[in-house]
Amino acid sequence: MTAALNIHATAIVVGRTGLLFSGPSGWGKSMLAFTCMTEARRLGLFTALVADDQVLLSQETGTVIATCPPSIAGLIELRGTGIVQQDHIARAPMHYAVLPGSASGENRLPPDGEVVDLAPGLSLPALRLLTGVPSPLAILMAKAPDIGQ
Repeated sequence: MTAALNIHATAIVVGRTGLLFSGPSGWGKSMLAFTCMTEARRLGLFTALVADDQVLLSQETGTVIATCPPSIAGLIELRGTGIVQQDHIARAPMHYAVLPGSASGENRLPPDGEVVDLAPGLSLPALRLLTGVPSPLAILMAKAPDIGQ
């Protein structure tokens, strides 16, 4: 197990799939994660928040593990709305990094097999997503059919 690295991100689980929303401040990571959790519940899938704003990442036997600092367990900040409580789990393996897509139209088709290096020795396959899409979980599931299983 590697030492935990604290990153600015939001981590959730849908089914048994860990999704790490990573990107610049103000991108809407928390709102996208919250919307995905809401969609998952409507589909009857298990979903839970791991951590919002601060995610502790480590590696165990080749798997990226996200852990929540105890002081923010179960809390997610929805910009303009406030902090709300969510069902949560303390830690979970992460399978994908969800990154901002290009709103300008450049790179309309991100490269297949894109991988994001989160820190030395910590990398995940990347899924690109624009904010404001009406059904972000459906888009993620279309790109990665194992989400929710």
